[in-house]
Amino acid sequence: MSLPEDPTLDELRPALARAMLPHVPFDGWSETALAAAARDLGVDPAVARLAFPGGAPDMVAASIAAADADMLAACDTPEFRALKVREKVTKAIRTRFELMAPHKEAVRRAAAILAWPANAPLAARLTWGTADAIWRAAGDTATDFNYYSKRAIASAVYAATLFYWLGDESEDHVETWAFLDRRIADVMRIEGLKARLRPEGEGPSLVRFLGRLRYPPA
Repeated sequence: MSLPEDPTLDELRPALARAMLPHVPFDGWSETALAAAARDLGVDPAVARLAFPGGAPDMVAASIAAADADMLAACDTPEFRALKVREKVTKAIRTRFELMAPHKEAVRRAAAILAWPANAPLAARLTWGTADAIWRAAGDTATDFNYYSKRAIASAVYAATLFYWLGDESEDHVETWAFLDRRIADVMRIEGLKARLRPEGEGPSLVRFLGRLRYPPA
């Protein structure tokens, strides 16, 4: 992994977070793993520590942000853009997990850190950020109420799928993908029922959030 000759801390954080992943199963999200990642990158460990003044929670946050960026890059293809919106959301969530599959133990340890009561606000912020990245991958342009409703529901689907994935020992995580498909189908069924029961003209329809209706032209 290449770095600029004199990287800033903002440039160091994602590089160090990615480089830590192979070390976390042995050393946790710790200064030991950080020092090993710094050596791998040829970075002064003292400088590396400056990138994460908050310790393990900062390391986890940087890792999740890097994983979100990697997911966005992986979905930036003509094949992905040709999918329907519902398919894009499902594919983006699946891609997010597939990219992290080689580092499942590091994800498990990150989830344990975020489960600490003191880290609840950080966990909520990071889950929202991942949901936002999923919708940006899907090309979402909403700025109204739908912006929040889409990300709230995507956060719930992603979080549920994450905990299922962490315990899934099936080959190639096939049971996780079936679970994800069921969660998306449940959302579509519930939101479709809400749309049918809602009096005409009463509030925005959340059914649009998974692409039952196409986005209006910009």
